[in-house]
Amino acid sequence: MSHIPNEAQKVEIEGATVDFYKLEKDGQSTYYFDTSKEGPPHPMVNAMAGIAAIKGTNGTVVMINHKAPGGLFAKLENDVQYVIEELSDGLVKVVFSYNPNATAETDLTQTSCAG
Repeated sequence: MSHIPNEAQKVEIEGATVDFYKLEKDGQSTYYFDTSKEGPPHPMVNAMAGIAAIKGTNGTVVMINHKAPGGLFAKLENDVQYVIEELSDGLVKVVFSYNPNATAETDLTQTSCAG
């Protein structure tokens, strides 16, 4: 079962190591990627690449992963908001967006899982 909408179109995202898909709807861009079958560092690398693609916009990034990426969350400043949803098949969906009122900016080059 795919969690990426059928109508989403494959796009190139700089720095991505998995396929990204984009869906335009009601003037908003949503980028999707699935790292549920990938190990580190793919979830963090691709999340940071996707977040960079929406920086300064009202777009969102949807990550499908095998678990909530706690190491990634620890690297995010208050300019990146996220919502976690547990899916019925045991996977996790994380939706990232930008906070226009942020006081700190995430360093999107920090893609290492090591602390």
